[in-house]
Amino acid sequence: QVRLAESGGGSVQAGGSLRLSCAVSGYAYGSYCMGWFRQVPGKEREGVGLIYTEDGSTYYTNSVKGRFTISRDNAKNTLYLQMNSLKPEDTAIYYCAADGGLCLYGLDTPLTYWGQGTQVTVSS
Repeated sequence: QVRLAESGGGSVQAGGSLRLSCAVSGYAYGSYCMGWFRQVPGKEREGVGLIYTEDGSTYYTNSVKGRFTISRDNAKNTLYLQMNSLKPEDTAIYYCAADGGLCLYGLDTPLTYWGQGTQVTVSS
């Protein structure tokens, strides 16, 4: 059973930075499609960015390109989301997710394993 645990959320002023972490345990596959989603209460969940662990290919939603970066530390089994130049519209609960195999459909790739989420609040 793959388990994901997010950390690093918090409150920051617009223009600031945060780094989210996702500790991954219970690997069952050789390679993963994994990444970050966010959701505002009352709105649909949105894919923020994904990484395919086999070759490091990344996918980002347009609104975060150039501001957010996904990375992975294999030794620590941890996924990161570095968020810079944060905007109030980035306020949401951020979830880490993963599944074995390719990110076949980019940000629309269905993923099986999910963390509990961490709140990010950006004030203007």
